[in-house]
Order: sequence, then C-alpha cells, then structure tokens
Amino acid sequence: MSSHLHPAVPDADEFERHPPGLKVIFFTEMWERFSYYGMRALLVLYLVNALHYERKDALELYGIYTGLVYLTPLLGGYLADKYLGMRQGAVIGGLIMMLGHFAMAFEPLLHLALGLLILGNGFFKPNTSSMVGKLYREHDPRRDGGYTIFYMGINLGAFFSPLIAGTLGEKVGWHWGFGSAGVGMAIGVFVLLRWQHLLGDAGLRPGQTTIDRRDWTTILTITAASVPFVYLVMGVWSMVSGFVAPLPLLGKLALGFAVIGLALWVPTQFGAKDPHAKPLTREDRDAVLAICIVVFFVIFFWMGFEQAGGTMNLFADQQTDRHAFGFEIPASWFQSINPLVIVLLAPVFSVMWTRLDRSRFALPVTAKQALGMIVLGLGFIVLAIAQGRAEEFGTVGPHWLFIVYFLHTIGELMLSPVGLSMVSKLAPARFGGLLMGVWLLSSAVANYLSGILEHMLQDSGIPLYWFLVGSSIGAGLVLLALTPMLKKLMHGRD
Repeated sequence: MSSHLHPAVPDADEFERHPPGLKVIFFTEMWERFSYYGMRALLVLYLVNALHYERKDALELYGIYTGLVYLTPLLGGYLADKYLGMRQGAVIGGLIMMLGHFAMAFEPLLHLALGLLILGNGFFKPNTSSMVGKLYREHDPRRDGGYTIFYMGINLGAFFSPLIAGTLGEKVGWHWGFGSAGVGMAIGVFVLLRWQHLLGDAGLRPGQTTIDRRDWTTILTITAASVPFVYLVMGVWSMVSGFVAPLPLLGKLALGFAVIGLALWVPTQFGAKDPHAKPLTREDRDAVLAICIVVFFVIFFWMGFEQAGGTMNLFADQQTDRHAFGFEIPASWFQSINPLVIVLLAPVFSVMWTRLDRSRFALPVTAKQALGMIVLGLGFIVLAIAQGRAEEFGTVGPHWLFIVYFLHTIGELMLSPVGLSMVSKLAPARFGGLLMGVWLLSSAVANYLSGILEHMLQDSGIPLYWFLVGSSIGAGLVLLALTPMLKKLMHGRD
C-alpha cells in the first residue's frame, strides 16, 4: 500500500492552498481504493468459505489477480499517453471496475469479474496519479504536498473498506460486500465527472476543456468492449495454459518476464524519439544497474508483505479467536490495521528520515530498505510462533495479528516511500517511465509468488512463515552487505 502520507483528513484550509481539482482527485481515488481494498479483503475468504475452493487454488487465484493488477497500468498508462488522454482513461477504468465489482456478486461470473477489475485498474490507476501532477506548474513547491494529500485518500479508502465491505460480505452476504465495493467505485466515477470542471485542462488532450461527446463515444465503446475482450483473453489463456501449466516455476517466471519485457520494450522502439537525446553516460548505466539490483531484492519484501490478503487473511478467519464482548470480529477487519498505522506513523518516519539524513548518522537508501526487510522478517517470527500455538490450542488471540501487521507496516514505511523516491531520482530522464514500470514489475512477480508459495513449500516440510523469516531477513542482510557497492553505483544521486 502506498505510504507517502500524513495523519488526518486534510482540512479546508489545507485544500485551499492547492488547486481546487485536488479535492476531486482525492475523493475519486479514495472511493476507488475503497472498492479495491474491499474486494481484496473478501476475495480469498469468499473463494474458500462460499465457493469451497481448495486453499492452494484460492491463494493462487489471489496471487494471479493481485499480480496482474500491477501489470495492466503499464498498458493503460501507455494508451492514455498516446491516444486517450488521462481523464478519459480514468473514466474508462472506473466504469470497467464498477462492472467488475457488480459482477462479483454473481458466482458464475467470477473470472469475468476479476478480468474486468484487472483491466479497469490498468486504465484508472496510472492516470489519476498522473493527473495530480498536471494540476501544478513545473517546479511548483506545492506539488509534493499535493501528492501527500492524494495518498491520504488512498489510505482512507483502504482503512474504511474492510470495515464496511468486509462486514457486509461476512455478516450479511457476500454479494452485499462486493456490491458495496461497486457502489464505492460508482461514487468515485460520479465525483470525477460531476466536478471535473475544477480540474481545468488536467488530463485532457490539447484544446479540450472537458470530456466531450466524441470522448463519450470512445468511453462507452471501450467499456462495452471490455466484456468480450476479457472473454477473449480467457479463451486464449485456456488454449495456452496446457503448454504453460507443466512448466516448472522458473520456466513460468521466465516466460512471464519475457512477455512483460517485450511489452515494456515495444513502446520505447515505436514511440516518438528525441533526435537530440544524449547517449547514456557511465553514471546513467550504473544507476540503471543499481535500480535493477534493488528491484530484485524488493521482490522478497512484497512476497512476504502480500500474504496479508492471502494466508494471513485465512489465519484471521480460521486460527484466530475473534470473539469480543459477544461479537465476532470479521476476519477482514484486520486488514484495516495497515492503513491506520500508515496514517498515524508516516509523518513520524518523514521527520525521522529528514533529521537522520541531515546528521552524521545518515543511512543510504538501500540500508533503509534492508532494515525494512529485516523488520518484515521479525513480524513473521511472531506469526510463525502464533501459528504453532494455534495448531496446539486451536486458536490464538487477535493481539498476535495486531503485532504482525504493526511490524509489517513499519517495514513498509522503511522500504516503499524511499524506494519510489530512489527510482525517480536515479532513472535517466528518457527511461523514467520504463524503470518505474520495472519497479511495478517487482510487485507483480511478488504478488504471484505470494499466492503460490505455500503450495510450493508443501513437499519441503518447511513451514511457510519460517521460510518467510529466512527469505525476508536473509534478503535484508544481503542487501545491507551490498549497500557500499550500490552507493558507488548511485554516484551520490540517491
């Protein structure tokens, strides 16, 4: 979860210091994240408890879904840049996701619904984020503050969605939970369209002042075409899956990397080229190498962190005593701990890093990330002990998961914001988008691995959470050892 945040809902005065369009994108993004994290909180529980999926199949489907969610923004952002415009892309994405959430309420439409959510997210996510920057002039000192407020919307939506959608899904009916996520997405699209005049020309093609009739033809056509498109992709997948399924994990990952690498490379070859672009310097090449090395290690962090919506969700459901004061706490509520801790502690970390960076105890960016991985591993030590106690006594108290989520969020605050900042600072200008795509690729791979890891370890006899202790702390220690070398590759640009 993004974590460049400050602690409370921005007040009117804080909003007034920024372009009025920021309010529109703030509330649009808040409702979209409400819908996404509501869906994320319910998916594995729904698959196991309602559709009676085998645990490994439910976790694998969760991993595929969340992994693809990080890949499609590369395509959606490219189409918006080349053809649609950011605002039109965001509306298309919102409408497609709304259809996906409502389709989740019908059991036979499960795979169609997930496909629509993946596709819609690809159109929506990169374009709302980019539109925030378009509200400000170049070098506007308010820009960073604007993004801070924007990311607050993300975590507010992420905090409330498990409490509302999760409660409806687990206590009233699964279709009510998924339906509420669809309503949240519908509100987000309504906010964007109703108050789009406050955005000025942000996200529009040159000469436009609003989404016009021609745009609506495109929007409705693409939205309607999304359903047969998803069915087409499902059909193609059913034909190639027979070839892919027997491949070992490394073969599947290699094939996936090849397809994704091709998707990242093609736009750089066929897009507009700058004839005055200077060749990459040695420092530029070193910086690209440093980014690629760090991205490899970051996979180990997100592979563990993303257990939150998978095995940790099932641990809350099946191995945690959730009864308090005559009420059974919904398992999905535990996923609100992460955004709550982010909102409370992000400003503390912001101040801490700033003061530390100005002192003689300043830490290199990769050392901060390595410490984040180690803290994540400490969380898994707690969870591994809790699982052992649950296997012995049946269930454990909810405080175990509170501690784990708290430690994992501390690790996220150490790794995620500084990582995004590192990529933006190090990436050569003409490869900025491509390398940010590579950063997203690490999350896509990690999400897929998070879903299949438990089944992969089944025959080895290694318990999942103790394996994640080793992979998280081990990767952190190796990255820490490589920090002096990486610092040289960054040439002081971190």
